[in-house]
Amino acid sequence: MPTLYHAPISRSSVIVTLIDELGADDIEIKEVTIPRQDGSGGTDPRNPHPEGKVPLLVDGSDTIRERGAIMLYLTDRYPEARMGPLNGEPGRGAYLSWLFYYQGVMEPVIILHWAQLSHPAVTASLRDFQTMIARLEETLSHQPYLLGQEYSAADLLCSGPFLWFPDLLPQIPALQDWVARCGARPSVARTAARDSAAKGA
Repeated sequence: MPTLYHAPISRSSVIVTLIDELGADDIEIKEVTIPRQDGSGGTDPRNPHPEGKVPLLVDGSDTIRERGAIMLYLTDRYPEARMGPLNGEPGRGAYLSWLFYYQGVMEPVIILHWAQLSHPAVTASLRDFQTMIARLEETLSHQPYLLGQEYSAADLLCSGPFLWFPDLLPQIPALQDWVARCGARPSVARTAARDSAAKGA
């Protein structure tokens, strides 16, 4: 049985939402604590992540960390849910590109933008916030989702920061509509309710 190590209201929440979208009822979700930015929480000895972080997926002898990698692993493992193109299918290249773009570009750029940190070496390597926004707008100005007409795990991952921090979302209708569509998924509401209940327990 696969096991996801998850801390409520954290980066691993998106994986809980994906599990819901996949209908992957065989995945066990184990809640653990993590150190929080406000100083609360702490490293949990029950969490096998080498850095004490989440998410971490354990499936038999396989251990997968980093959200993009976990999403790719799960959408391949549960292909009937059609949350990501399989190897050899149309759109596979775009799907991989968006998952890795999020991990390698979007999240670092968003954090640097939020922290108001800038340096030419960073911009040259990672891109800047406006370039990242332009890439999203270019894609979403002529289609509802990153891969075309159908919602995928790439949308779930890449829309996440704008749902968490709506002030980051620029006044661009194509992006605002995309984030609204992604945020309106019932799975997102169910994860929020689950996390809120767990935090209040």
